[in-house]
Order: sequence, then structure tokens, then C-alpha cells
Amino acid sequence: MNQNIALIIALAAPVLVLLVLRVNASLVFLSLCLGAVLVQYVAPEANNFLQLVSAHVNAVSKMSVQLLLLLAPAAVTTVVTVFSVHGRIKGLVNILPAVAAAALLVLLAVPLLPPGLKHTMEAQRAWHYLSNADALVVSAGALVSLCFLWTQRALFQKGERRRR
Repeated sequence: MNQNIALIIALAAPVLVLLVLRVNASLVFLSLCLGAVLVQYVAPEANNFLQLVSAHVNAVSKMSVQLLLLLAPAAVTTVVTVFSVHGRIKGLVNILPAVAAAALLVLLAVPLLPPGLKHTMEAQRAWHYLSNADALVVSAGALVSLCFLWTQRALFQKGERRRR
């Protein structure tokens, strides 16, 4: 169990931050998905640009660009949606996308870490369980996030009708 503590903290900390700050975790989950797309399509071009600008670009710089592109959309979304979840029921339901967002964050960030830290995280038993459940994390997280957003949309439309 001692060897899994770092991974458990990496999973629990984002969940706690999202819940305490009442951040819309569905939007954070979808922002992490956007970050993954940015890492796949924009990071190689950004790294090529860095090599043109500076001849001293190394692997650490490339990893930093990838991590920045992964985390930037989620960080901005977190800041923009602080205290956006109102009500006890929404707060409780927000736990599901928060857990999915934290799991997705770990799944996407660990392969981008420096080799020593990456191997330490990947050697843990909990990592094997999480990495084997990656399809479940993504699909369940996407479904829960979309359902959470759709229910907010329905409630917003009901509120709009009452005002008229």
C-alpha cells in the first residue's frame, strides 16, 4: 500500500480541489480531453517551433510543452468555473465527473512525466488497475460529464421559462 500513496494522492487531490471550490468538473473533464488533443496535434509543431527559435531545446522542454498544453485548458476552466456548482444535489452529483477528471488527468499526465517519475508511478500496482481501466474512465467520464451538462441545460431552460 505504501508504494501506491503517490498515485492515490494524485487521484484524490484534484477531486478535493474540484469539490471544495465547487468547480464544474464536467467542463474540467472535457477540457482535459481538449488538452489531450492539443498534445497530440499541437505539441509536435510547438516543439519544432522551439527548435527553430532556440538550438538548446531538450527533452525536458518538450515534456514541459506537452504538460502545459495538457493542463492549460483544464486550469483555465477551473479558474473560470470556480463556485459555479450550486445546490447540494448538484454538488453530490459533481463527485462523479470530478473522479473521472482526476483519473483522466493521471492517465494523461503520467506518460508525459520525466522518465524517473514516470517509471516510479507506472511501477505501482494501482497504476496497472487504472491503466487497464482507461477505456472505462474515458467512456464513463464522457457519459457522466455530458449527462451533467445536459441536466444543467434543462434546468437553465426551465428557469428561463419561469422568468417570462
